[in-house]
Amino acid sequence: MTSTDVTKEAEDSGPGGYAAARLRLLTEGTRSGPPRRTALAELTDGWLAGLFDAGAAGLKGVALVAVGGYGRGELSPRSDLDLLLLHDGGDPRAVAALADRLWYPVWDLGLALDHSVRTPAEARRTAGEDLKVQLGLLDARHLAGDLELAARLRAAVLADWREQAPERLPELRELCAERAARQGELQFLLEPDLKEARGGLRDATALRAVAASWLADAPREGLADARRRLLDVRDALHLATGRATDRLALQEQDQVAAELGLLDADTLLRQVYEAARVIAYASDVTWREVGRVLRSRAVRPRLRTLARERGDFLRRAVTGDGRALSGGKPAAERSPLAEGVVEQDGEVVLARAARPERDPVLALRAAAAAAQAGLPLSPHAVRRLAATARPLPAPWPAEAREQLVTLLGSGRPTVEVWEALEAEGLITRLLPDWERVRCRPQRNAVHVWTVDRHLIETAVRAAAFTRRVSRPDLLLVAALLHDIGKGWPGDHSVAGEIIARDVAARIGFDHADVAVVATLVRHHLLLVETATRRDLDDPDTVRSVAEAVGSQGTLELLHALTEADALATGPAAWSSWRALLVADLVARVSAMLSGDAPADPEDAAPTAEQERLAIEAFRTGGPVLALRAQAEPAAGETAGEPEPLGVELLIAVPEQPGVLPAVAGVLAVHRLTVRTAELRSLPLPDGVDGSVLLLDWRVAAEYGSLPQAARLRADLVRALDGTLDIAARLAERDAAYPRRRGVVAPPPRVTVASAASRLATVIEVRAQDAPGLLFRIGRALEGAGVRVRSAHVSTLGANAVDAFYVTGAEGAPLPGKEAASVARSLEETLRA
Repeated sequence: MTSTDVTKEAEDSGPGGYAAARLRLLTEGTRSGPPRRTALAELTDGWLAGLFDAGAAGLKGVALVAVGGYGRGELSPRSDLDLLLLHDGGDPRAVAALADRLWYPVWDLGLALDHSVRTPAEARRTAGEDLKVQLGLLDARHLAGDLELAARLRAAVLADWREQAPERLPELRELCAERAARQGELQFLLEPDLKEARGGLRDATALRAVAASWLADAPREGLADARRRLLDVRDALHLATGRATDRLALQEQDQVAAELGLLDADTLLRQVYEAARVIAYASDVTWREVGRVLRSRAVRPRLRTLARERGDFLRRAVTGDGRALSGGKPAAERSPLAEGVVEQDGEVVLARAARPERDPVLALRAAAAAAQAGLPLSPHAVRRLAATARPLPAPWPAEAREQLVTLLGSGRPTVEVWEALEAEGLITRLLPDWERVRCRPQRNAVHVWTVDRHLIETAVRAAAFTRRVSRPDLLLVAALLHDIGKGWPGDHSVAGEIIARDVAARIGFDHADVAVVATLVRHHLLLVETATRRDLDDPDTVRSVAEAVGSQGTLELLHALTEADALATGPAAWSSWRALLVADLVARVSAMLSGDAPADPEDAAPTAEQERLAIEAFRTGGPVLALRAQAEPAAGETAGEPEPLGVELLIAVPEQPGVLPAVAGVLAVHRLTVRTAELRSLPLPDGVDGSVLLLDWRVAAEYGSLPQAARLRADLVRALDGTLDIAARLAERDAAYPRRRGVVAPPPRVTVASAASRLATVIEVRAQDAPGLLFRIGRALEGAGVRVRSAHVSTLGANAVDAFYVTGAEGAPLPGKEAASVARSLEETLRA
């Protein structure tokens, strides 16, 4: 409301009247926020009570009730007055006359009015038919008249709401979802609707209604502050525009920021986004709890019936010593997901034996397990982790880095899990540089997300491209960090390179990988900008890109990051035309870089221990195993190479068919995760005919401790002689554990790497890591009749990136058509 409007209203109502007092209150610089809203409500209460008393002289059984926002005492400068004139039906004509004496003065002042005249029975009936009316009545507050009449209505409405909650809460949830679909996410919009958008004031009111049902309650941490912040912004918006608007338009943001004493419009938007994020997260958690409670109530009658039948049976049954059988209440089923992490009631929670204060990786392990299973993280678990978990050392242990990569590579479920960690401040504790981009707006019509959400969305998009690159871990981390410099002044790519280098080193990458991540962040716009703005036929254009990228591997990663970044920006940032231009540029740069011949994977000489095991295996005619623990560098030390996970497993076996699937199958049966694996053929010393297959693998137990080497060897012997049916054992175990909904991984991809080796055909497999995957690959290659000369297997997060050097029976590389056929058959097997 402008000062001119308020002055006119003051003159219309006379000196000392309500309008003059209202004007003084709204223009008072010393009072704002909740105190002003409360004072405005009290001022309005007194004025309306005076109108009621003057018009209701001698009239019994009538009350004036405030409902909705006014009932909550939340009057913004241009808020509607939501009023109910409640009566017992005794004198309808007198009630109608009283209504006129109430409503007309309000209209005369130009105030918006939402009014109704009803008996308690009519009010309850209307509430039963119209959910919005019922929600308004939940905040009913007596203003004047018959207090007992108003109190009875409020009690009856609350009782109705709690009785009808199982039917009405799903309706309320649907209304919230429809509104969110129309209005969008408040925490990302450049011109948000403070009331209607998801995470806005309507959602905060819905949370109050859920709490009033007594079925569930919202997380309270920060919720009241978030709601107050949005109300403060709405107050300032009303004063700045003089209109009853809830949309924070771009042209008004600077004025609203000034009204609130904030530095600028970006600071204003960031505060709005932070508040919306708190409310949106509380809504997600609350509605999930409502669903759980309602599902539990739905099955309870059936459970009571089953319990009665079981009780009848148990009363008839006795044990051998005459004691009656009895059954207690079954404990909630807890299914293990990772070390210290279990699934319970559709959520990921901490295991009973978990000790966050002793396990600094637990937060990332729980988050990765939740994202991979497509399940939400329990807010109680996140809160406990935030309160008790120890900080990670610098550099991070290898497991922490692997879990972060797994989380980032989980696709769409990553978003919800990341938001849960954000809600309790865990992200900025893990990655302190995140604070500068958190909730940071992007004043660019092409962008649909805030900076931090864009970074997560880029990781989500990049997860679908992990089959296109040989180092998906570097792709995912670069996706997370590519715009991290937007929190600093200057060119965000230049600033981001410095930050990314520091972050990548802190989370445990070696020097070479740190350099790649830094290059990707520095040049994440290079391909699309060059392809769309430069002449690709000019050799200098291609040469400049080749010099900036430096290698084929980095070029491959940059190509995938470019597309993921564009797709995560918005629909206007990527098109088939841009994709073709970028692909053309990549092909030209790749051709220029192809002068570097790849190193032959079989050139490495065996160690003395490997030679000893090979001779022992040849002498005994059976497999020989050695397990050796691998130590990670101490905190503060810098490792020259990426530290392996778990333990090193060395296996030497006289060369024979089926070694690869046999070893992989035995490890899968024993629940050992293969982190890296190499297989190659070693010729025996001079004078000894034959060769030995040497497998150098890094393995880790899914749960608990590693099995003994003797047991692994015994099962490997059985697998090689055919007496251990690995496929049947794995199928039996899979059948015992039903598949979870989980993350939808991109399909596997199998390709032939042309010209990668002169001695063999290289078949590359990129797929979602899973128990038994390497067994399936090995068995499929054996079935194709090819000989595996060497294998180079690595697991990066949730991604398996494997290269198999294969030949025909005569030891020569496969012809082109045969190699393509083998790759195609293997891909079909993995897709099945």
